Amino acid sequence: MLTFDSVPVTDPLATELLTEYFTAREMGFVGGDYVVNFPSPERFVPPVGDFVVAFEDGRAVGCGGVRSLTPSRFEVKHLYLRPESRGRGWGKQLLAELESRAAALGATEVVLDTNASLEAAGGLYRRSGYASIEPYNDNPNATDWYFKALAS
Repeated sequence: MLTFDSVPVTDPLATELLTEYFTAREMGFVGGDYVVNFPSPERFVPPVGDFVVAFEDGRAVGCGGVRSLTPSRFEVKHLYLRPESRGRGWGKQLLAELESRAAALGATEVVLDTNASLEAAGGLYRRSGYASIEPYNDNPNATDWYFKALAS
C-alpha cells in the first residue's frame, strides 16, 4: 500500500527523485534534446499547488506534483515511479492522489503533457479518463496533451 507525504520540491528526497526522473527522460528522449525544467518551488505549495512523495513501507518509490494554471485548472507534473516500482498499479494510485489534491485546492479540471515515447504513461492517462486535447503550452519535450474534468 502506498502512502503520500507533501514535501517541498527542494526537499532532498524530492530532489533525488526528480533528478532520477530528469536523468531517465534525458537518456530515453526521442526527437532532439530534452530540456530539463526543474520545478519552481513556489508553484508547488498550497494553495497554488502541491508536491508529493509516494512511499511503500517507508521507502520512497515515486513522486509527482500539481500546480495551478488558473483557479480551476491544475496541471499534473513530474509523475515518476522508480523502475523497480512499476507494473504494480502504483502509477494509477499516484495519479489519483494528485487529482484529489488538485480538487482539494479548487481544481475542477486537470491537464498534463507527455511525450509519445512514454507509451505506458499515455496508456495510464487514457485509462484514467484523460482525453487528448490541443497543446495548452509550449513545452518542447511534449508531443501529447491531455485533459480530465474532475468529479464535483
